[in-house]
Amino acid sequence: MNRIFIVLVIFQLVSCAELQQVIESLPQETTGAIGLSNVDIGNGLRQALDKGIDKQVTKLTQKDGFFRNELVKIVLPEELRKVDKALRDIGLNNLADEGLKVLNRAAEDAVKEATPIFVNAVKQITFNDAKQILLGDQNAATQYLQKGTNTALYGKFNPVIDKSLSKVGADRVWTNIIKKYNAIPFTKKVNADLTDYVTGEALKGVYKMIAIEEVEIRTKLSSRTTDLLRKVFALQDRK
Repeated sequence: MNRIFIVLVIFQLVSCAELQQVIESLPQETTGAIGLSNVDIGNGLRQALDKGIDKQVTKLTQKDGFFRNELVKIVLPEELRKVDKALRDIGLNNLADEGLKVLNRAAEDAVKEATPIFVNAVKQITFNDAKQILLGDQNAATQYLQKGTNTALYGKFNPVIDKSLSKVGADRVWTNIIKKYNAIPFTKKVNADLTDYVTGEALKGVYKMIAIEEVEIRTKLSSRTTDLLRKVFALQDRK
């Protein structure tokens, strides 16, 4: 009982750096004062990431998941923004809007490929990873996931986006847009690799949405929707 009391006092007084030292010094089987095993802590972090994937990433796969979400909506690459402006200046707003929409549709198609890769990465979290994530920045779990999935997701997203841009007619739409733009007197001719650009923007959007959910769990008790999430993130609250 005295040992438990001492550990509780330590958790209340130490700084973030000291807290990590305390956790690391505890027996590997259990995190004493709060009765959490290493497995519990790892599973709590996995639950948090799974929640972000399920709640936020799934939204992006729906129609207008990107296009109607201002946080992740894909706009034109810088070199094509002048195309958009020029088209609108001469009254071709509908054509410009359609060009933006097809880029976002391609991203929505691609994100459907993400979940299996995320699930595999989440399964790989070790206890040491979990400690660093738990006591790290507000988006530490998202950063971990990004590091472990970015290359694989790019490889999955790129061909899907390329196919999607063709399927929804983006290649035709953009050929038409750029042709009309290039026909405007005194403009510099434009030719952009939209597949690579949309792939990169889609990846940014995915990680941004996961980070939003992670911050929610870290900062709002109401977002910790399971007993395990509440117990694990109570450790973080003691920083």
